Amino acid sequence: MDQKQLLEFLEGFISEERKQRFIDILQERTKLITVAMEDVYQLHNTSAVIRSCDIFGVQEAHVIENRFGKRLDKKIAMGAQKWVDVHRYKTTTECIDSLKTKGYKVIATSPHYDSCDLNDFEITEKTAFFFGTEREGLTDEVLEKSDGFLKIPMLGFTESLNISVAVAIILHQLSAQLRTTNLNWKLTEEEILDKRIDWTKKSIRSIDSIMERLQKEGLTEL
Repeated sequence: MDQKQLLEFLEGFISEERKQRFIDILQERTKLITVAMEDVYQLHNTSAVIRSCDIFGVQEAHVIENRFGKRLDKKIAMGAQKWVDVHRYKTTTECIDSLKTKGYKVIATSPHYDSCDLNDFEITEKTAFFFGTEREGLTDEVLEKSDGFLKIPMLGFTESLNISVAVAIILHQLSAQLRTTNLNWKLTEEEILDKRIDWTKKSIRSIDSIMERLQKEGLTEL
């Protein structure tokens, strides 16, 4: 049983409405832009960022958990972690190296340095936006290894926003910009197929027993 046959089989366990919903949403998903969070302390902030990724069609998020451990609260994420691929790293170096190996340009979000105003920022290639801790911002390592800096224009005395708010503002504007470009921002057919299978599996309560039965029959691998 190949992947397409597996998908067809599994979709027999979900409604046509849910099947079409997956197809529609995946047509708007992108990996061209992504978000990386560095040692965010507040659980609700990390979880809210994952929700924003889902809402604005960003398929992947990267979480560095060097100092504070796991920072994703399923209740606050409201299920968004099921639909967004969350990659976890123990160190900042590991995260940056992984993203750069995959061809991502690293952009540090900071109100300081020679930062580009969000209104003037243009996406021209695969880009990963880094966000720091609520109190300390990004580490020197991220700032030194970044390919550029980005800031949200502010008119008041306050120089920073809550990380979840900052991510939502940036993704709202840049995901909309992305869809007006000629960039190849959509998922590939293979990526869409993989996610349809993944999401369909997550929608079937008895999926473990179904997959075990298929494996015993020699029709697929777990």
